[in-house]
Amino acid sequence: KNSIKIIGDHTDMYVQGYFQYDSKKSGGITRSHLRFGKKAIHSQYLVAREDFVACHNQAFIGRFDLLNGIKENGVFLLNSNWNMDEVFNQLTCEMQDTIIKRKIKFYNIDGLKIADEVGLGGRVNTVMQTAFFLISGVMDRNEAIGLIKESIRKTYGKKGEDVVQMNLNAVDKVNEALVEVPIPAQLPDTCGPRKQLVPKDAAGFVKDVIEPIMREQGDIIKVSQMPLDGYVESGTAKLEKRRVAPAVPKWIPENCIQCNQCSFVCPHAAIRAKLMTEEDLKSAPDSFNTLKAMGAEGYQYKIQVYIDDCQGCRVCVNECPKGALVMSPIDTERDAGEQQNYEFFEKLPNDVLANFKEATVKGSQFKQPLFEFSGACAGCGETPYIKLLTQLHGDRMIVANATGCSSIYGGTFPTIPYCKNKDGHGPAWANSLFEDNAEYGLGMRLAVKSHRKQLKLALEALMEKGIDAELKDALKYSLEHWDDVDQQAKVNAQKIRSLLPKAIENACEGCAKLLRRVDELKDYVVEKSIWAIGGDGWAYDIGYGGLDHVIASGEDVNILVLDTEVYSNTGGQASKSTPMGSIARFAEAGKATNKKDLGMMMMNYGYVYVASIAMGANKNQALQAFKEAEEYPGPAIIIAYAPCINHGI
Repeated sequence: KNSIKIIGDHTDMYVQGYFQYDSKKSGGITRSHLRFGKKAIHSQYLVAREDFVACHNQAFIGRFDLLNGIKENGVFLLNSNWNMDEVFNQLTCEMQDTIIKRKIKFYNIDGLKIADEVGLGGRVNTVMQTAFFLISGVMDRNEAIGLIKESIRKTYGKKGEDVVQMNLNAVDKVNEALVEVPIPAQLPDTCGPRKQLVPKDAAGFVKDVIEPIMREQGDIIKVSQMPLDGYVESGTAKLEKRRVAPAVPKWIPENCIQCNQCSFVCPHAAIRAKLMTEEDLKSAPDSFNTLKAMGAEGYQYKIQVYIDDCQGCRVCVNECPKGALVMSPIDTERDAGEQQNYEFFEKLPNDVLANFKEATVKGSQFKQPLFEFSGACAGCGETPYIKLLTQLHGDRMIVANATGCSSIYGGTFPTIPYCKNKDGHGPAWANSLFEDNAEYGLGMRLAVKSHRKQLKLALEALMEKGIDAELKDALKYSLEHWDDVDQQAKVNAQKIRSLLPKAIENACEGCAKLLRRVDELKDYVVEKSIWAIGGDGWAYDIGYGGLDHVIASGEDVNILVLDTEVYSNTGGQASKSTPMGSIARFAEAGKATNKKDLGMMMMNYGYVYVASIAMGANKNQALQAFKEAEEYPGPAIIIAYAPCINHGI
């Protein structure tokens, strides 16, 4: 945007800018379509034939078709850490062919190195903007650099002189670091691969819909290939492997005290802990390092980073009390075998707790997260709560999700971060509006309540019938432990499932009708965990009337409020949750009124479980609140404080 402003304000050229965003909250893809020229621009369509193409992330090579529309004698600018001798060979064969045949000028710059040197971390926008002006010749180089620096002072002045100086220093380093890559006369013997994004044997929805969208080619999808009813298979976010982090955590086993806090706080489920036996490790890669598990005789312990799903937020590194995690370039970790390591780790048994208890910080992190690799902002403060919730109750959860951040990263078409365990059980998720999500969740509770009532009647009737003895014992156990949700209850439910088909086949007509009814409702043998999830804009403001109604109903609905204290999804506007004095949009001088005390209001009913939690302050209290809310046989609300980039962090 700054480039368009500079050209439009300081030359006699007409300009046009259109910015195409993907659905990820952060770390996503933005395609900037920029036009400028001496004549008025009336184009009402995206740029399809480009004079200049810039790729700001080398991970996009082989994933997207970057040069398909570039014109002859065009310019391609790449940000990568590859040196001049190797960078051309890292391009795909198709890209190499296009560059040679269309006589493309190719420039490379290590923008991340410059950004790191001046203190900007992974922010390369200033570097790439400067490189554009140096290459394009749109303006005199010195004039362009002067205007860029003026724009920096205007844009970042409020953030302090240090931030301004960092960006100015970055500008000064670009000219020296920018190199033109020599183009060979013919295709070299080596080229980079076209990245495989979905399994080779994928078909149907994954092949026809998910893969084109992952390659930014969603416009080619046919209407006939789209789902008819809005149903989408869960557990598909793991296919994306976005590789957006230039640096990822590296585990240093000798420093590790096996506390699992890194896994607990990870917003993306990209770092995990497991216990495994020597038998499990027989076919492990040579680089798969483990430790002897503390407090679990006969087991080995491992922390694994999923390098291709990590967002590089450093939350785990900052949380580690013993320096057992450090940031390392992703290519270094890939060369060290970490991709093979996480692929092997993924196949190891999940939910191995040994002597550890699920209701502890450490023990909970040996449970498989059934919410993984979402498109939330790097370092998101909301997603660790949802991930923990699925580790505790995910195999029987039904979620009503209010519109907001949690609906964007929780279920943006076509990939879903909610997933299933080895038995095919996981959260069922659906999105509703801001104003009626609590009622949506209440409807789910009433439906489940009705189904379980009908199921119980059928089970009680079968107790008087002459059915298979083994099945009868299992049904009797279910009736006697009707409200139990422990592992024994789940095992018994699975036993009922397995015995039903044969029992129906051999039953008399009177019994068969009842057994078919049980078969129809068998998913409700174990009670469901109903959760209405949303942000403070929903719970405190727009959906408050419905939330209050559901709480007052006395029904067993659990409500999770992800409280960022602003409308995070739409840019940080003040809500009734915003504390007094806080600066936010629509409260630029500081909010003049107190934060609404939602917890106290709910406590006034006298029969509602209420908890206020902050994972960063007390992990164990947060975990216990989730356990207690779920166990409470009535309405429960948890208000979870969640840090957010809209707080300026």
